[in-house]
Amino acid sequence: MEAVSMIGASQVKFGATDSLKHRGLGFLRNNWLSSKSRICICHSSNFSRNCGIRLTLKASSKTGAVQKALEDPSSSSVRRCKSVGGVRLFVGLPLDTVSDCNTVNHARAIVAGLKALKLMGVDGVELPVWWGAVEKDAMGKYEWAGYLAIAELVQNMGLKLHVSLCFHACREPKIPLPDWVSRIGISQPNIFFTDRSGEQYKECLSLAVDELPVLDGKTPMQVYQDFCESFKLKFAPFMGSTISGISMGLGPDGELRYPVNHRSAKSSNTPGVGEFQCYDKNMLSHLEQHAKAAGNPLWGLGGPHDAPSYDQPPNTSNFFKEQGGSWETPYGDFFLSWYSGQLTSHGDRLLSLASSIFHDSPVTVSGKIPLMHSWYRTRAHPSELTAGFYNTANRDGYEAVANIFAKNSCRMILPGMDLLDEHQTQGSSPQSLLAQIKEACRKHGVKVSGQNTSISGRSSSLDQIKRNLTEDDGMVDLFTYQRMGTSFFSPKHFPLFMGFVRGLSQPDPHPDDLVEEDMEAVPTGSEVGRDLQVA
Repeated sequence: MEAVSMIGASQVKFGATDSLKHRGLGFLRNNWLSSKSRICICHSSNFSRNCGIRLTLKASSKTGAVQKALEDPSSSSVRRCKSVGGVRLFVGLPLDTVSDCNTVNHARAIVAGLKALKLMGVDGVELPVWWGAVEKDAMGKYEWAGYLAIAELVQNMGLKLHVSLCFHACREPKIPLPDWVSRIGISQPNIFFTDRSGEQYKECLSLAVDELPVLDGKTPMQVYQDFCESFKLKFAPFMGSTISGISMGLGPDGELRYPVNHRSAKSSNTPGVGEFQCYDKNMLSHLEQHAKAAGNPLWGLGGPHDAPSYDQPPNTSNFFKEQGGSWETPYGDFFLSWYSGQLTSHGDRLLSLASSIFHDSPVTVSGKIPLMHSWYRTRAHPSELTAGFYNTANRDGYEAVANIFAKNSCRMILPGMDLLDEHQTQGSSPQSLLAQIKEACRKHGVKVSGQNTSISGRSSSLDQIKRNLTEDDGMVDLFTYQRMGTSFFSPKHFPLFMGFVRGLSQPDPHPDDLVEEDMEAVPTGSEVGRDLQVA
């Protein structure tokens, strides 16, 4: 049996889109696949520092359609499976697909992965586009070459592309904010969220500076607008044809929330509630003004003094107590209404900005909210409250959130569709929270796109995703599986994912269809369990 192997450098640098041509990314040329051949992509880089990954596509006995599809991925010979309920399936590309040095990482492994996804019937991929990589050196100086290269690659594969605009930093892999923004943050630390102890979260800007000229005379909203307009101009040839959706980054990890759990958690089976993030001088100024307007200036001196710290459960202090907690007092209602209102207004501003910029482009605009399911079964729902969602046993906190998505004609991205209550700690209920948020979206006519939280390697998690996609009468019609990487292609997970895709689709039998036995993932060396995070 002949083996065709692509083994090479883990990065490819592009000065222009033209350098993406098949030679640059190592596209396999015609006649490389025979009826007895096997394609092996062995790659050792950031995907897996200490081991290689081998993705094997084994030809079936009837390979005509398969070979044609691999040589021309946009060919109509690639049969599209009819999805249950019309659900479109995407897979996230690695977070560091494009580095902050304008290089394309894992280039050949990504090519192999895209070919496999195309053959399986996946609709497209999601690409994180990082503010810190594109506008790294100076305000208004954009470097799009690496991302344009990926867009062209996806287009050549005949796949769709969903772009996530990321205005936050990432810890693993390390992707910082733009250098010039970080320099401003040294002299103006109050552009960042701050907790009760004065510790700053430097991976995104505080929502309190949205409309303040803190970035060399410009507001963050103006900088975000310029970034989006530059993206729209540069990627105009791909809009609608290849790029079908754009997700607007709304906060930490791209989600609409406060960074309540940014401090490393202590080893414990019991999750903490997080901390309120309202102590930078701009947030405190807003709070002070709001308290004075409410006729209670003393309420504007700071956040709740009797709230727990990051790793503490809710019953360790008075604020979140089940009975008689401060959250149920007039002060608690005042603070939580203001705190959640600040977050909702921030989300409204960003969704409105994205909607206005891309309204004349044939793409859907979306934003992501978190699934803060810890302690959902308590009356106070403390993890949601610290994250900015005023949702308790007495109040629905997602009506206002769904309303801003409806107002701006945006989709809502919901993670956690793989989570089951039975696998969570006491007091947590991701299934109940997910159902509540979906009901708010249904009420306001908001379309929902789903995501998984992690790659678990459990068939029960994939079964739960399928239930969420098929039991809501088409409410969730797009799902993005996060994310391509070592764990995704591991022998423990990849066969399960193939079964999941086949279970979502219901193709008519066809002799040239690629069946599960025709694809396998084989490790080379020890498996490295590095689950890539969401953008």
